[in-house]
Amino acid sequence: MKRDRPEPDLLAVAARWAADPAGWPVPLRFDPAERWYARLAVAADHEVWALSWLPGQGTDLHDHGGSAGAFVVLAGALNEETVGGGRLRAHRLAAGSGRRFGVRHVHQVTNRGDVPAVSVHVYRPALRRMTRYALADGRLRVAEVAEAGIAW
Repeated sequence: MKRDRPEPDLLAVAARWAADPAGWPVPLRFDPAERWYARLAVAADHEVWALSWLPGQGTDLHDHGGSAGAFVVLAGALNEETVGGGRLRAHRLAAGSGRRFGVRHVHQVTNRGDVPAVSVHVYRPALRRMTRYALADGRLRVAEVAEAGIAW
């Protein structure tokens, strides 16, 4: 009888990668022009990314194209804003904290602090597309659909 392996806890996977940046296959770097990111690993059921954020750098409001995920803040702090009740709700994530999210999660993440931040993100399945949104009159409106291999 075939035994199915349990799916890994994505937050635990992110925490393991965050605990050993010296073991990453690419060196961490900071880009003053734009937020830096690099894929650290890909497995059959998930992928792992590192991101660096200089003060003021952030993402647009976006989803993960049907992928669930998790991320851990390794250094600095990040502000995550999610949509609720037709407006953005802010959550601050300090170094050492993280969160899981489901396949329908829409958020934007920004370094609003005055020191650089680093985070590790894990997605299941691997990202194939991301939809960017605008919040207008309390409603999400699709602004762009970005495809893996083309947009990143």
